[in-house]
Amino acid sequence: MKTSTLLLGALAGVGTLAQSAPSTTDGTLFKINGETKYFAGSNSYWISMLRNDADVDLTMGHFADSGLKVLRIWGFNDVNAERDDVWFHLVSASGSRVNEGANGLPRLDAVVAAAERHGVQLIINFVNFWDDYGGISAYVKAFGGTKQSWYTNAAAQAEYKSYIETVVNRFKGSDAIFAWELANEPRCQGCDTSVIYDWAKSTSEYVKSLDPAHMVTLGDEGMGIAGGSSYPFQFGEGTDFAKNLEIETLDFGTFHMYPDSWGVDKTNFPIEWIKAHAAACVAAGKPCLFEEYGTPTNHCAVEGPWQEAMRTTEGIAGDQFWQWGDELSTGRTHDDTNTIYYGGDEWKCLVVDHVAAIE
Repeated sequence: MKTSTLLLGALAGVGTLAQSAPSTTDGTLFKINGETKYFAGSNSYWISMLRNDADVDLTMGHFADSGLKVLRIWGFNDVNAERDDVWFHLVSASGSRVNEGANGLPRLDAVVAAAERHGVQLIINFVNFWDDYGGISAYVKAFGGTKQSWYTNAAAQAEYKSYIETVVNRFKGSDAIFAWELANEPRCQGCDTSVIYDWAKSTSEYVKSLDPAHMVTLGDEGMGIAGGSSYPFQFGEGTDFAKNLEIETLDFGTFHMYPDSWGVDKTNFPIEWIKAHAAACVAAGKPCLFEEYGTPTNHCAVEGPWQEAMRTTEGIAGDQFWQWGDELSTGRTHDDTNTIYYGGDEWKCLVVDHVAAIE
């Protein structure tokens, strides 16, 4: 889908590696703070872009109070020219750089610090396949090629890994990190699936060399998998879910689901999709995280049965609906039609009731 000590350490470029991370895998489940069980979470691409620390803290507090455990955020905001609003990473063939100004990585510092205060775990993503917040297209503009060739473009990959190094070293000492994520929904349309496999293997090995304590995952949609004949099951987007699970330095599998966008039904397909990925994860001995799912209308009636299937299917270790919404000092956060707002009726059925069913 298209603390003060931490801040001082981050701004000084210091990252002290934790002896052990609070979140690990335990068979086909996750262990969070010593407890092995299914978890519920959500996504917030926008929290990293907020300029008001109070809004960041408010959101994180609401999230924690809801009983949700893991929040997935954007750790990227790539640009090809400096601008006044928030940006993290200037990508340029003549000299890339990270933004350490007030509208740069200190915004991500604030999110991690708030997560620490409220006991929330974070999945931090390094780049977007889609054009929102720059993504792969920002690298293509700087270094040439196409989105398909980005995975093997030496100059682009060197800069991508340089940014990864900055982010990982900045936050690897934080207990708020659940996992590092290579990309949001990586695709390579028309490519052999070995392209993304080789890139994911190399990049995840690199992340593990920087931080062996925390988990690493791919961030893909889970396309390319046995179990059905509709478009998402096919391999045309360049991913092979089961094959990618074989990568030792990827700790768990991710998959997403948007039936309306994909042109599939919202009743039978979701169950097939969930079961197919669960079976692949059980076979691999790794957890499956249902990392994004949404529908534009009738959220409770449509997504409620999906959540029940997730909770009761072996191999599915957790889920994160797309996306979390909240009321900030500037008003409501963006509604992309999938948004579930804190305190609303849909929050009751898809968050409160879901968390209660897990407990």
